[in-house]
Amino acid sequence: MFDFKDQVVIVTGSGSKRGIGRGIANMFAEAGANVIIADMNEQGCKDTVAEIKAAGYKADGFVLNIADEKSVNEFVKNVKDKYGKIDVLVNNAGITQRVTVHDMTLDDMKRVFNVNMFGTFLITKAVVEVMKEAKYGRIVSLSSVSAKRGGGVFGGAHYSASKAALLGFSKNLAREVAEYGITVNCVCPGAINTDIRKNMNGTEEDDIKLAQEIPMKRIGEVFEVAGPIVFLASKEAGYITGEDIDINGGLPHGLIQGISGKGKALRDKR
Repeated sequence: MFDFKDQVVIVTGSGSKRGIGRGIANMFAEAGANVIIADMNEQGCKDTVAEIKAAGYKADGFVLNIADEKSVNEFVKNVKDKYGKIDVLVNNAGITQRVTVHDMTLDDMKRVFNVNMFGTFLITKAVVEVMKEAKYGRIVSLSSVSAKRGGGVFGGAHYSASKAALLGFSKNLAREVAEYGITVNCVCPGAINTDIRKNMNGTEEDDIKLAQEIPMKRIGEVFEVAGPIVFLASKEAGYITGEDIDINGGLPHGLIQGISGKGKALRDKR
């Protein structure tokens, strides 16, 4: 089960070692996939590819700006020309910003949506055309617990809104492409143990407080997000589509923790 031998799997935003993307790419590689590392950071792409190859698995790297339509179309064409197909797309690339609505600007809102929603739309649209030809495909996008809770764990209102938009987009697309053997699903991680989240959450005391509000009394690990994504991307999950899976340790959807402090810096959530 869950054999990805000879499958071509794209994971966007997987060049950074600070988030979830690299862990997802590694798990697909271990399952036998030919993993395509796609990231704006060229050195990050090279590092992830080198790490996977050093472990004896297959990987290739491409520089990609998912918010730029020309970059996206060239990337998808290059992957199709080189490998002949695309079996799986994992939409992991994204950005966030910890800022209140009071301090948020329209440009802040546009920047977050340009990557998290519009960029995901661009690459998904391009990849779907390749998958339609093969009558097979798996698309898994990373939404967030913030999409359902209205924030409170990661990022501001614009981040929550962009991730909620991604849920609606995915559910609609799932119906459109089901007849082609393509499934479209989302995962909604809660608090996960990454460098990015640590930098945004503040102190170790803040982490302890957050963990106490989670029924499992701990923060999740990257592999606990990567595992469900690999399952949803597998042939065995072929009758699951249009779904969103919470990966949050039982965290209720009610609001618990507000945004503390003010921030302007955008950060990758990968």
